[in-house]
Amino acid sequence: MEILIKAAQFFLSLSILIIIHEFGHFLFARLFGIRVEKFYLFFNPWFSLFRIKRGETEYGMGWLPLGGYVKISGMIDESMDKEQMKQPPKPYEFRSKPAWQRLLVMVGGVLFNIILAALIYVFMLFIRGEEYLPVQSLEYGIEARELGRDVGFQSGDKIVKINGEEPGSWNEMITGFARGEVSNVQVERNDSLIELDIPADFFGRLISARGEGFIDIRFPFIVDGFLEGSAAREAGVQVGDHIKGIGGEQTWSFHEFARAIVNYAGQSTTITVGRNGEEEVLDIEIPDEGVVGAYIRDPRQIFNTERREFSFTQSVPAGIVKAYTTTRDYFQDLGLLFRSEVSARDSLGGFITIGGIFSPSWNWIHFWTMTAFLSIILAVMNILPIPALDGGHVMFLLYEIITGRKPPEKFMEYAQMIGMLLLLSLILLVNLNDVLRLFR
Repeated sequence: MEILIKAAQFFLSLSILIIIHEFGHFLFARLFGIRVEKFYLFFNPWFSLFRIKRGETEYGMGWLPLGGYVKISGMIDESMDKEQMKQPPKPYEFRSKPAWQRLLVMVGGVLFNIILAALIYVFMLFIRGEEYLPVQSLEYGIEARELGRDVGFQSGDKIVKINGEEPGSWNEMITGFARGEVSNVQVERNDSLIELDIPADFFGRLISARGEGFIDIRFPFIVDGFLEGSAAREAGVQVGDHIKGIGGEQTWSFHEFARAIVNYAGQSTTITVGRNGEEEVLDIEIPDEGVVGAYIRDPRQIFNTERREFSFTQSVPAGIVKAYTTTRDYFQDLGLLFRSEVSARDSLGGFITIGGIFSPSWNWIHFWTMTAFLSIILAVMNILPIPALDGGHVMFLLYEIITGRKPPEKFMEYAQMIGMLLLLSLILLVNLNDVLRLFR
């Protein structure tokens, strides 16, 4: 069921993004009197799921969800309509219009994706504000994973400074590590300050870990509810209890307990709980799945998060700035693929990777947050100067504006074909990566 919910969110988000993107091209084309022959959600080789003609334009939905398109008269695009290009240019065709109008038509899709992201951010900030967790609020410190322990972190460390400065929010700090921007960390450990130098190869090792991370927020396993048939409830655990150990092994934090319980799957053992300032040891039967069936208390109820509230007039510039910074940061993230420590192939993901970022339960806040981010990704990827993408057409139009000469149509046809082959190869590669990761 979770997979179906993720897939439904992914396809809804993808559909919204494609329609908005293609509408950007459509709107500028119609604004300049250019005929649009087709407007399609998804590609439709051989047949369409449905189609309807309104005026000069056929609107429809294809069956191949690799994108969408608008077929603009007099333009070399995905349709590769060579017969049309052999005819003399007509006043309503793309090729008959001034270069600056054609340029706006080509950037229209990217522009509308950025506008969509900005609008989502504006309304999200106005409705919900912005909640964040300051690193200083982590009273229990961090939970060190294997990679974190390798560079010197220990569970319980409290991060005091990053590169000599006080850290801001938890997300900002983790982003700094993920971009290879952190070289030195000062932590508080047992009332002492300790300097940790991050090794030069840490960034590459972090990328190779593919999201496994190196540190987590450390928090106690406080029970907030139970699943049906919960082993913990049958053992006598109560809401509000702090699970501190299993099988005589001390596991103060949730992560420590999660690592330890797998060793007791399918066994009879004991768990230690803290209740009303005292400890109790309870007998328990751990299921074969290695879980106790208890909900943990939301960490946001444990730590002092901070929230920025925005009026509507404040949310508009703040949303625009957030769209700008997210776009800028994603361009920077693309640059990381060219660092020597990074395997570009292993870092890329396809539909399974993208679908996996959505919530396993339907959550509209998370859905719109992810849709805004994916809208920016779509804009950035489309503006790259690759033939068959919007950025490729923009590149050739800029050449025409600067030199005063159009690239030969034969050259444009071959460039479009090569670009499409490269894109199809990339799509196959990233989705093959996803499949191989499932087997790993």
